[in-house]
Amino acid sequence: MTAPLFDKSEFSPEPAAAEPATKGVPRLRRAVRDQVVVHWEAVDDLIPEDHRARMVWAYVERLDLSPLLEKFEAVEGAVGRAGTDPRILLALWLYATIEGVGSARELDRLCELHAAYKWICGGVSLNYHTLADFRVQHEAFLDGLLTHSVAALLKSGVVELKRVAHDGLRVRASAGSSSFRRRPKLEQFLEEARQQVEALKAELDGDRAAGSQRQKAARKRAAEERAQRVQEALEELAKIEAKKPAAKVQEARASTTDPEARRMKMPCGGFRPAYNLQLATDTATQIVVGVDLINVGSDKGQMRPMHEQLQKRYGRTPQEYLADGDFTVAEDIEHLEKQGTTVYTPPRKRPGSQDPPPAPLRGESAVLQEWRQRLTSPIGKLIYRQRAASIECVNAQARNRGLQHFRVRGPTKAKVIGLWYALAHNLMRTFRLSPSFDR
Repeated sequence: MTAPLFDKSEFSPEPAAAEPATKGVPRLRRAVRDQVVVHWEAVDDLIPEDHRARMVWAYVERLDLSPLLEKFEAVEGAVGRAGTDPRILLALWLYATIEGVGSARELDRLCELHAAYKWICGGVSLNYHTLADFRVQHEAFLDGLLTHSVAALLKSGVVELKRVAHDGLRVRASAGSSSFRRRPKLEQFLEEARQQVEALKAELDGDRAAGSQRQKAARKRAAEERAQRVQEALEELAKIEAKKPAAKVQEARASTTDPEARRMKMPCGGFRPAYNLQLATDTATQIVVGVDLINVGSDKGQMRPMHEQLQKRYGRTPQEYLADGDFTVAEDIEHLEKQGTTVYTPPRKRPGSQDPPPAPLRGESAVLQEWRQRLTSPIGKLIYRQRAASIECVNAQARNRGLQHFRVRGPTKAKVIGLWYALAHNLMRTFRLSPSFDR
């Protein structure tokens, strides 16, 4: 028997090593937070080239901000602390409004943490007081900015202002329902506030210690402000009582927090302190062309003021005007028709009836008879449908951007917030309508 050519034992696998009874400690990449790390990064690298914040800044850079710059007392070659560039504040609030940020404190926090807001700031430090004050202090400038921006779109042909849709948007006011009081309670509050002011004044005059004097002075100012708000509430209460029937005068109430706010029926079906924001849009482009604010829950009688506002802003009259039945007033329709505007608004329901009258009523003018027949025609119904497709869409976008609750008090400041939303909305619409815009 011959021997094998190869020894198979050298090719046989070695026996597997026996596994240890216990497994070793896993090797992991662990966090080391006390390690000093140096980052080299330019502020301009925080966001990509096509970021929305860059679009907002490109728009703000083109604006004439001389009305805002004239208010700065610190100038080159003179003493004084340098002010914050208004372009930064304007861009911050426009971008914040687009992103649905409506709080100055939240915006202040984002300026420290969020890359887009840090890019707009460009290393300039801010605080929420500066942000909050800038937001509400420039009504005339923002109103003029709305006019000039829409006028530029009219000149370029993007907006024609042929057909305008108008609607009201009820926004909750910065006042609680419990702040509404009747006259006896308001008079009691006013007397108590005046007594507190006098007591604090006497206490302030008698104590000359610097620390306690500052505290008492602050308490005195707070008491004076409360007395002023109660006094304003009594003045507003007199206006409310004048509009109520004699049997219901005792039920009239006014708010000690926001005296000019009124209780209105909200979309949820409940009643809340609110303001009624009036918006008018161009139906072809959904560009907001008019902004107003009232403290009445009903839209009745608001067509004529908005129509006059558009004529004053742009020097032209809309050819067609769309509004829902809440706006329908015979005098307003006749006025707009005389101005050359064709009105498309459904008739109001008559008291005690389920549906509005489809046929002309006895004694109506020829203008009203033509208006009533216009809405029943197929073309009239087709044109009226554009109201919901334009102004209702604008209202929905405003809600989505946070226009649910005013965080400021008083109709003047509330209207300024409405202007911010209109400008932010128009800015985004302009980017979509004008692809050639320099981004």
